[in-house]
Amino acid sequence: MNICMAGYGMMGVWHSEALARTDAVLHTAVGRRAEAAEAFAARYGYRKWTTSLAAALADPEVDAVVLATPSEQHEEQAIACLEAGKHTLIEIPIAMSLAGAERVVAAGEKSGKVYGLSHPMRFRAEREALRARLAAGEETIRHIAGRFFIPRLKNIGATGYVRSWTDNILWHHFCHFVDLGLFLFEDAPLRRIAGHLGPLHALTGIPMECIVLVETERDATLLVHGSYHASYRFYDKLIVTDRDTYFFDILAGTLRTSSGTVAMESEQENAARIIFDFLDAVRTGRPPRASGPSVLPAMRVLQAVQDEWDARYGAQAIPGRPLG
Repeated sequence: MNICMAGYGMMGVWHSEALARTDAVLHTAVGRRAEAAEAFAARYGYRKWTTSLAAALADPEVDAVVLATPSEQHEEQAIACLEAGKHTLIEIPIAMSLAGAERVVAAGEKSGKVYGLSHPMRFRAEREALRARLAAGEETIRHIAGRFFIPRLKNIGATGYVRSWTDNILWHHFCHFVDLGLFLFEDAPLRRIAGHLGPLHALTGIPMECIVLVETERDATLLVHGSYHASYRFYDKLIVTDRDTYFFDILAGTLRTSSGTVAMESEQENAARIIFDFLDAVRTGRPPRASGPSVLPAMRVLQAVQDEWDARYGAQAIPGRPLG
């Protein structure tokens, strides 16, 4: 299977290193800058490189594309990949609006190709036993909480790389948590969605704080809060059930329960599971774990919070999120 990797940031690196552990062929690397794209291709063993995604999609040798590009490009690029007849793995989020997500899903369903999302929180090995108990009715979730705080007054990513693009706290970082919650709630009907997305910051031009609250008809709740204005990073998840409490400290790499604290698989190793699942889905023709239709419930929640912001401040394009 010949793979095209679009994007050479952290996720492009992680996905390339995971692909190198499979029998897939690292065929084409696509990047914004020629020098960086050429260096990336040489470093990870891609046969070709280009600065044109369209050129890569026109290559009949390319079977599948991994989109590790800026969030606001995902919708347009994913549709282009699917219409070109390529299996497609899309970095989170699928799009920057519910309407955009629905357009990608429509293109994916029409294409007949395997397409999915890179939603790493769905793949945590440490949650598999819990998911099995939830499915068997042996355990019930009462509350899920997520916190994501990072300093983002300067546009520098987690690896220290100065980005050419601007992130979005609601549509990117909170998409992780909201999707996980709805995934674990197993599509339980929602009773209430509430949220707060902060005003545009004078320096960055984007909302810097966010809160999302979801309540299901089964009386389970999800609360996510965070800020790009924090002085230092903290990033964790808490799941409270009628049987135990699970505290995932992402930065420390630990899981604490009533039985004690254990080390978790690294974030990069967890992300590799996404690649392995995607390749298997392509080979067997099944939907991947994070299929396009399966992420739409989370997009509906994010859109509800965005709609409230638009009503308050006026619908407008901001850095990292075009209007539409």
